[in-house]
Amino acid sequence: MNYPPEIVELQSAHTFSPTNTAILKILADAYLKHKFIDEAENSYKTIIELDKTNLSAKLGLIQCYLQNNKRGAALMVYEEISTQQALHSKYLIDYSKLLLLEKEFDKALKIYKQSLKLFPNDTDKELDRAFRMGEKLSFDNNTEDDDDNDLGDFFPPDDDDDYGPDELLFEKPDISFKDVGGMEDVKNEIGLKIIQPIKHPELYAAYGKKAGGGILMYGPPGCGKTFLAKATAGEADADFMSVDIAMVLDMWVGNSEKQLSHLFHVARHNAPIVMFFDEVDALGASRSDMKSSSSRHLINQFLSEMDGIKSKNDGMLILAATNAPWHLDPAFRRPGRFDKILFIPPPDDVAKTEILKLMLAGKPMETIDYAAIAKKAKDFSGADLKALVDVVIEQKLTESFKTGTPTPITQKDMEKGLSKIVPSTKEWFATAKNYAMFANQSGLYDDILKYLKIEKW
Repeated sequence: MNYPPEIVELQSAHTFSPTNTAILKILADAYLKHKFIDEAENSYKTIIELDKTNLSAKLGLIQCYLQNNKRGAALMVYEEISTQQALHSKYLIDYSKLLLLEKEFDKALKIYKQSLKLFPNDTDKELDRAFRMGEKLSFDNNTEDDDDNDLGDFFPPDDDDDYGPDELLFEKPDISFKDVGGMEDVKNEIGLKIIQPIKHPELYAAYGKKAGGGILMYGPPGCGKTFLAKATAGEADADFMSVDIAMVLDMWVGNSEKQLSHLFHVARHNAPIVMFFDEVDALGASRSDMKSSSSRHLINQFLSEMDGIKSKNDGMLILAATNAPWHLDPAFRRPGRFDKILFIPPPDDVAKTEILKLMLAGKPMETIDYAAIAKKAKDFSGADLKALVDVVIEQKLTESFKTGTPTPITQKDMEKGLSKIVPSTKEWFATAKNYAMFANQSGLYDDILKYLKIEKW
């Protein structure tokens, strides 16, 4: 192998003095510097065999393990040296980050707190953002990021299964209920259950009511359940945390429950917060329908987190959405969990008019009778309206390519586009109708019958 002259000279020196740990350490560092990771790893291991107390060699070995994506091995070395020797904040911070990447949230937090106690001024922006515990972690005087303190260089990308702390996305939505067309009854219910307790906590406290709780939204796909959840956070001036199913589910037994607990842990330390679970039936399907015991364990963990058995959920506003509420485990509907079930129907004509105006704003157009188009778009969801606008725009682009100038959208174009779109809600209502008529002893699906104008038996 062709080594740089620097390494060749060090190899010669090591050959003449194989037990000289000082020379071997310089050689190992040179290997690491020039990306000969396997040689560096072997050299550091040799040093440790000769001198089991050599801290610098152990730290170098950690870097080799990280370069080769051997996170478990790196953690073992960190665990050993952190219990035997005092570490500088740089290494405690790196240790905490590595624990986060391995989803060991509580231990990572403990190590970071230990670092802050010993070195109060050595804070880290990435960890502060991950833990988001302003009242417990001081991060007002963040130091500038330092290349030597950046684990990104040591962690190869792993897009298949791991997610780091930056994927626990919080956002402050810039939308509120004024941006949601129609659905006044739904907004009133959410306001009473979730928003008003935050704005008027003293009134709720007087009646012994806690701020927080859960609301389950159900209805056909594409009708704005996610948008409504974001608007709820904006209306309440709270953070919004959208939980993707991929952030929870894991092929290894026990990891899914651990990751779900991690997400709730993070959310509790950021209250008030709207925690949103889309397609919640994928996480909370009926246990009676499941053959896998691991899936039942996940549901039990979900229920336990919602109950706040080990930690209080004050100020946590849990919203969930599903297109198939009949597949959700009934235990989720008990008091203190998703005890409010809201039907989110397709937008009415007024809402469809506003949606079309927003979608077509700024585009070359003639005068459009939005109300007339909305009335003809029977059973259209918001997603169907977007499909309508996309079809029309594609047609106008085809015409514009021939003329070289933008061709305005006309009323006729919109009506022609309507004939090409089949409302996606029809299939959903065909299924929902059966549940509402024949599996509705508790009256859970009465709103579906009301929407379809069917008399309850």
